[in-house]
Amino acid sequence: MELTIFILRLAIYILTFPLYLLNFLGLWSWICKKWFPYFLVRFTVIYNEQMASKKRELFSNLQEFAGPSGKLSLLEVGCGTGANFKFYPPGCRVTCIDPNPNFEKFLIKSIAENRHLQFERFVVAAGENMHQVADGSVDVVVCTLVLCSVKNQERILREVCRVLRPGGAFYFMEHVAAECSTWNYFWQQVLDPAWHLLFDGCNLTRESWKALERASFSKLKLQHIQAPLSWELVHMAAVGGRR
Repeated sequence: MELTIFILRLAIYILTFPLYLLNFLGLWSWICKKWFPYFLVRFTVIYNEQMASKKRELFSNLQEFAGPSGKLSLLEVGCGTGANFKFYPPGCRVTCIDPNPNFEKFLIKSIAENRHLQFERFVVAAGENMHQVADGSVDVVVCTLVLCSVKNQERILREVCRVLRPGGAFYFMEHVAAECSTWNYFWQQVLDPAWHLLFDGCNLTRESWKALERASFSKLKLQHIQAPLSWELVHMAAVGGRR
């Protein structure tokens, strides 16, 4: 299998050589940051349709973590275009963080479509360094389809623990590596290098549940699911949350 993977990867490298050349010249990252939000706008519609029940289940008890005022303070890391907004409870105070400033105009549109939320601010920053957010200042942190693309999972999870108040909760939904010796795993291994380049640093083969298990959460609810998606490569997900 390893030889087959190597040969197929080599073929993909050859086919995508122009992109790798642009990346080497430092141009591809700028191009990708520009086009990726447009891709996500279309992707989000399909993804939310197929994952709506899973998201509703995941976020069903968010309001339980509201502070004494009854207002839920929520920080979404890697917010993208605001795909999760529709699943948040009314009156929720939302702060968004994303390293790509090109998402802002799409966020504004999502905010206008979700008047039940109280939008606080959009911060351009990587999840590994959220110094703009004070220690213990939020009730809930949300992170969906983000750990696949961050540079350092351990650092971002430390930051999550830092900004959460005592007793707060971390909600996540991530696609992860499929089980070894399956066809999904095989194609993940074959396509991962090109996928990483095309989709703004996304990795198909990360075992993100291991980083979550090592993080300093007082309680971790971790569940592997087969998401009801019409495409197979990223259909394995880790779902859970608590601090």
